[in-house]
Amino acid sequence: MDWREFAERMASMARQLLAQSSVADTLTSITSSATELVEGCDAAGILILHGRKVQSLAATAQLVTDSDRLQERLGEGPCFDAARTREGERVFRIADFTQEQPRWPSYAPQARKLGVGSMMGFLLYTDEEELGALNLYSHEVGAFTDTSETAGWLLASHAAVAFSSARTHAQMEQAVATRHIIGEAMGILMGEHRLTEQQAFDVLRRYSQEKNIKLREVARRVCETGGL
Repeated sequence: MDWREFAERMASMARQLLAQSSVADTLTSITSSATELVEGCDAAGILILHGRKVQSLAATAQLVTDSDRLQERLGEGPCFDAARTREGERVFRIADFTQEQPRWPSYAPQARKLGVGSMMGFLLYTDEEELGALNLYSHEVGAFTDTSETAGWLLASHAAVAFSSARTHAQMEQAVATRHIIGEAMGILMGEHRLTEQQAFDVLRRYSQEKNIKLREVARRVCETGGL
């Protein structure tokens, strides 16, 4: 693929990313694009780190999920490093896992058994936040070139913006839905018990705190049952 064709496909991919209707669809589009656009990429996935817990998203092959789980169990590996990276270390490229045992003594030999020959990782970030890491796998040693790295970096840059946008949109939709269901529950309590708006809200909040149940869930139960 020449650079003109690559640029056209990258532009098409960027438009496609922003057109997805959910966060999950956006992430799936990102990893699928990686296997299509990055030379040498056999599989791709997105890893989000929560402390030492791994969230593995939109994996295109079982190899990705197995690698993520292995790194979580061992507490080491390149995906961990990418997701926890410091400024200036937002890309990694591993040409040959047989040479990486000193860096990841437990992960490297087991990764080879999984079928990992070489690998690249890119931190997904915007100016406001770090979102996780896009990780690309090849069964072959030395599969990724400088061109592969440039393509992966461009993809990750577009992907981070689309991921952030999709997540913000989903959070806004959830907030609107939450306000709606709480308002509906307050209306039920106001009509049933002749409460003011503030009193109805206080009832929901107290019940939420006393029972250690999220306010949204309390409101949902009121809407379903007609009361607490």
